[in-house]
Amino acid sequence: MALVRLVVFGFLVLSVVYLSIAFYSRSVRREKLEEEWDANPPADASAEDRDAFIKTGLIEYHNGFRAKLIWLVYIIPTCLVAGIVYFTNY
Repeated sequence: MALVRLVVFGFLVLSVVYLSIAFYSRSVRREKLEEEWDANPPADASAEDRDAFIKTGLIEYHNGFRAKLIWLVYIIPTCLVAGIVYFTNY
């Protein structure tokens, strides 16, 4: 029963950490895209063009390596706890 409690609460805590990091990272990327557009906008660009640029950049970010690294929030603690449990009971 203690293992089930550890898994459930651990998953909840890791989910909160993951979501916090993911939202923060996405907002930082969005700010950088906005600053990049504002620093050098095309001459005949409209607000829709700016939104499309930002949306395209966020899609590229989401499919990129950095966004996938955030999954290590789940993987590393899970492996560490599993290793500690295994070696403690070995």
